[in-house]
Amino acid sequence: MTSHRLQYPATQRNRDAILEVLRGVLPPSGLVLEIASGSGEHIVHFANAMPGLTFQPSDPEDAARLSIAAWTAETGLSNIRPPLAIDVRRKPWPIAQADAMLCINMIHISPWEATQALMRNAGRILSKGAPLYLYGPYRQKDVVTADSNEAFDADLKSRNPQWGLRQLDDVAALAREAGFSGPAVTPMPANNLSVVFRRM
Repeated sequence: MTSHRLQYPATQRNRDAILEVLRGVLPPSGLVLEIASGSGEHIVHFANAMPGLTFQPSDPEDAARLSIAAWTAETGLSNIRPPLAIDVRRKPWPIAQADAMLCINMIHISPWEATQALMRNAGRILSKGAPLYLYGPYRQKDVVTADSNEAFDADLKSRNPQWGLRQLDDVAALAREAGFSGPAVTPMPANNLSVVFRRM
């Protein structure tokens, strides 16, 4: 029988660095919603390391949800819920509340409307003080973009003109409109950033 588990090499490379940041960001207990969970490799890694939390994965793609379910079954973790079919731009989302939200490597591989929808819904779902954690490459004011990120941006735009690296200031402006604090930024390996907003 063919396994539905997808494997992405980048996940293996960045999951421990992300986990290190999340340990200082996520609450000790509660429900963590992940948007655009992809293969599910991140969420099983985080759920295994933080058993006090319950994780709710989601993805709009059937293949991704099958992979998430397969990874969950493989690991036997009981603190991961079955994946939800969430396209950030479709209303309403099939979840009303969460204590934290994660979104890893989505914002640059989706239209800007997806980021707008992410912020609107995060503002609705998260309560005061709850974190919204984003990870990925960004452009920053007065910071020279790494050559590798410039090449990545060009590749993304060649695949879809609506994709590409976003200005962090633009993302932060959307977050403010949705009721979030300014960003807490942590530089990460391979010219990525961890960006944390808190619901005001």
